[in-house]
Amino acid sequence: MSTYQWRKSSYSGDAGNCVNVAIAWRKSSYSADAGNCVNVAAHGNGIALRESDDPDVILSTTRASLRAFIRGAKDGAFDRIQEGGA
Repeated sequence: MSTYQWRKSSYSGDAGNCVNVAIAWRKSSYSADAGNCVNVAAHGNGIALRESDDPDVILSTTRASLRAFIRGAKDGAFDRIQEGGA
């Protein structure tokens, strides 16, 4: 399921003749029906991520970096961080 959010271009300034861009957010299939969902969207040449509880905070990354992060998480690369190790 996609939801669209319109954002004003940062180049538009305060004038009334603004450029708006629609971002199609998709909820992660791992989020189930809970209110605390991860949303993703294709954004330019990269990926935008946000938490549904705080939708104004948006992280941007490249597809390759997100792919590497997900692979690392699946392989347990970050398990020691959670355990307090380095």
